[in-house]
Amino acid sequence: MIVLVFALGAAKAETGDVETTWRLLDYIAVDYAGAVSQGQVSSPAEYAEQNEFAATVAEKLKALPAKPERQALLTEAGRLQQAIGQKAEPEQVAGIAHQLAAALLAAYPVPLAPKKVPDLARGAALYGQNCAGCHGEAGDGRGPDAAKLDPPPVAFTEAERGRQRSVFALYQVVTQGLDGTAMASFEALPPDDRWALAFYAGRFAFPDEAAAEGERLWKKDASLHGLLPDLKALIGTTPAALAAKIGQDRADAVMAYLRRHPDAVVRQDGSLSLVRSHLSQSVDAVRAGDRGRAGALALSAYLDGFEPIEPALGIRDRTLLERIEGLMGEYRAAVQGGEGAERLSARVQVIGEVLDDAEAALSPNAGSAATTFLGAATILLREGLEALLIVVAMIAFVRKSERMEVMPYVHAGWVAALAAGLITWALATWVIGISGASRELTEGFGSVFAAVVLLSVGIWMHGKAQADEWQRYIRGKMSKALSGRSAWFLFGLAFIVVYREVFETILFYAALWNQGNGWPIVAGGLSACLALAVIAWAMLRFSRTLPIGKFFAYSSWLMAVLTVVLAGKGISALQEAGIVGIVPVHSVPRFSVLGLFPTAQTIAAQLTMLAALVIGFAANRRRA
Repeated sequence: MIVLVFALGAAKAETGDVETTWRLLDYIAVDYAGAVSQGQVSSPAEYAEQNEFAATVAEKLKALPAKPERQALLTEAGRLQQAIGQKAEPEQVAGIAHQLAAALLAAYPVPLAPKKVPDLARGAALYGQNCAGCHGEAGDGRGPDAAKLDPPPVAFTEAERGRQRSVFALYQVVTQGLDGTAMASFEALPPDDRWALAFYAGRFAFPDEAAAEGERLWKKDASLHGLLPDLKALIGTTPAALAAKIGQDRADAVMAYLRRHPDAVVRQDGSLSLVRSHLSQSVDAVRAGDRGRAGALALSAYLDGFEPIEPALGIRDRTLLERIEGLMGEYRAAVQGGEGAERLSARVQVIGEVLDDAEAALSPNAGSAATTFLGAATILLREGLEALLIVVAMIAFVRKSERMEVMPYVHAGWVAALAAGLITWALATWVIGISGASRELTEGFGSVFAAVVLLSVGIWMHGKAQADEWQRYIRGKMSKALSGRSAWFLFGLAFIVVYREVFETILFYAALWNQGNGWPIVAGGLSACLALAVIAWAMLRFSRTLPIGKFFAYSSWLMAVLTVVLAGKGISALQEAGIVGIVPVHSVPRFSVLGLFPTAQTIAAQLTMLAALVIGFAANRRRA
């Protein structure tokens, strides 16, 4: 835990340095024009500040952790200093600064978007409380306290400045303040409040009339959705950058609308727009002969675009969810297998039609408190039942063995898994984002490890199903089997099987919570916990009256079934993370509850486990 705290502290420090450097670059890009004009210094004070900021950027880049990209960043920082020193034109300096800022975030990523849609009403209230006194109610820099300040506060209504500044830049200023001015840091505010404040301040540069035209353009021209597919893109894009693609008037209008209505890009189809965009780019990459990039885009379409909405879609229509997963898996396999661009394009068209169904299923009118309740309960029951079966079998085994002194190891294992799950939830919510790839890798490797362990446990239990074998075991080896390393083995097995399910469940619940309907989610979770408690009680009571031979026989078959199920699920998760390849087998149905997926790799893994179980059980019978 101490190592984790130090690691998080270092990560936070690095993030702060990156954000400060990015803010300085953004400041140079926007304000250099006020220091130099036509090769002459127009404001010596401003020009001195620009040189100071450029030098600070170079120093902070040198202090960042070593990465292959850092040298290129330092080279660009030197080019920026040289351009400022030579009094280059503002457009050239702004271009270098913006390119360096983008490269910095690519090399040292930091969170670029809030976890939910910013609340503009909250932003208005915060602006009135904290900003209007200086910047004015209308954002024109003429608040009642403005005359006392030197330099004067920024006028958010200044269109040219507003075109050069992204919402992310405004968020950075709100978070860190602005050196040399009266602009203080508002880091004490929750991140969601700072994002709301940044969006509200960013709307002043564009009038309401432009927003009305932007709404018309956004709803009429679907190509705009590809340029701003999600909240991250909206926050990181400046109106000037968008203008280079669609023209200044259209860019001003679209930004005026979206900064007032960011929910337009984060409706449930926001992530689906990313899926469509990446799949289309993947086909283009195949046409260009870059199949490696095509595969990476196809994988990103799933991990970054589709997986974030899986929890909500799983509640609304699980059959549709599994169909989309299957189609996207087949598409990645087709890219890897060398299929031509035209056939891939046809596949993308089919996926697009199914995504239309997903958009309809995810629309606000399609959900209700009842469906949220049932979905939350079903998720926890489905994810928790596998872990419960294994842990209850372990508890019953220890009781049958009359070795209660090792019971604390079992309980400590599942309790530690729950605690680790809470830490995971906290990290995913407040400290770091858990990517789709990380989620699939955790589920995949956890499932495969649990399957291998359960394989050996199942064969061992089957060997002890004969009464005489059990008595011989009790007399000869019991004292060694449940002591020392074996007790810690029980702890490890309980931890792994429970944490795997807790990890998956928490990420599902976190995604659902961000969509509202909090009380149905809580009620569904509590109902599922109650049902799992009843199942556990019934299983433990039944196991007490079960003869020892039958207990081991039933437990061995339970472990055998779970071994096969987890093997399939684990390999499937690794396929979704891009670690294991995909070879579709269309004749096999998809039945995820049993870990059955229509791919050669998952079937091979399950058949391997099944063969090992058959050999192990047969060897037990021969020995008996």
